This record gives sequence, structure tokens and C-alpha cells, in this order.
Amino acid sequence: MPQLDTSTWFTIIMAMLPTLYLITQLKLLSMNYYQPPLTKNPNLQTHNTCWRPKWTKTYLPHSQPQQS
Repeated sequence: MPQLDTSTWFTIIMAMLPTLYLITQLKLLSMNYYQPPLTKNPNLQTHNTCWRPKWTKTYLPHSQPQQS
């Protein structure tokens, strides 16, 4: 069985480490990092709406009784 032949393990491990390091670096460089939000301009006016600020629930209509 070739897996038990330990003479090639060192070469495979030494080739694997730089490859994994390179792949990790490329993945990290391609990530889009979070951009902090821009500061708000305090001179902006707030919009007044005609909506009531009260929370209201919307109920579904009652289900119809089954007719036999």
C-alpha cells in the first residue's frame, strides 16, 4: 500500500504547506471587508409622514366554516 510508504511523506507535506498558504492568502485578499457607514449630515431634514406612529396589527379574515 503506497500510503504506508513514509519515504514520500516529507516531500508531500513540504509541497502542501506553501500551496495551502498561497491559497489562503489569495482567498483573504479577494474578500470584501466591511466598510463603515458614512457619518450622517446633521443638517438633513426629517420627513413628516401622515402615518400614525401607533403599531397596528393586521388580522387575516376568519376562515369560512366547512359546508357538508
